[in-house]
Amino acid sequence: MSAAQSAESGARRFHWEARVAILLSIIAGLVDVTGFLTLGKVFAAHITGNVVMATAAMFSEVRPAQLIAIPAFVAAVAATWMLARASGRKGQKLAWLLLTIQFVLLAAAWVFCAVTQPSSDPHGFLGSIGALIAVSAMACQHALLRLALTSMPSTAVMTGNITTLVLSALETRARSEPLMENAERRLTSSILILLGFVAGCLTGTIAVHVLGDGAWAIPAALAAVTVAIR
Repeated sequence: MSAAQSAESGARRFHWEARVAILLSIIAGLVDVTGFLTLGKVFAAHITGNVVMATAAMFSEVRPAQLIAIPAFVAAVAATWMLARASGRKGQKLAWLLLTIQFVLLAAAWVFCAVTQPSSDPHGFLGSIGALIAVSAMACQHALLRLALTSMPSTAVMTGNITTLVLSALETRARSEPLMENAERRLTSSILILLGFVAGCLTGTIAVHVLGDGAWAIPAALAAVTVAIR
C-alpha cells in the first residue's frame, strides 16, 4: 500500500470512528437520563454519579439500583474484555462486534422495560434488573472506546470533554508553541461529542414523558444504526 493509499485509508477510518462516536454520545445521553428517570435514579453511563449518590445516601435511603450499578459495571467491562480477547479481532472488526453486543443489550433493555414497566416501582426488583442491563450496555460502550476506537474522546464523561474543549480552544488561538497536539481536531471532536450527549439527554427526557418505559426503544434504534454504519 502506498503512502497516499495509507493516508486515505486512515482518513476514512477516522471519519468512520467520528460518526460512530457522535452516535454513541447521543446514546449515552439517552441511556443516562432514561435510566435516571425510570430506573430509580441510576446513572447507567456515568458511574461516578452512582458512587456519589450511593455514598451520600449511606445514612438515609439506599437505592438498590445505584448500589448494583457499580459492581455490575465492573463485571460488564471485564466480560467485554474477555469477549474481545476470545474473538481475536482488532480495530474496526472488533468495534463492530462490540457495537453489536451493545445493540443486543439495549434491545434487551427496551423489551424488558416495555414488558415489565419497571418505572412503576423503580426501586424494586424489576428496576434493579433493568438497571443491570442498561449499565452492562454502557460498560460495553466504555470498553469499546478503550479497545477499538482509541482515537476518540469519551462519549459519556463530559467533564473531560469540556476540559479538552476549553484547552483546545485556547490552544488554537495561542501564538506561542502549543502545549497540546492536534488542538483543532480535539476541539472539533469535543464539541460534537458534547452536543451529541446533550441532545441525547434532551431527547431522552422528552421521550420518557411521552413514551414512559417505551423510551428505551430510541437508544436501541440508534445502537442498530451504529452497527450498520460502514
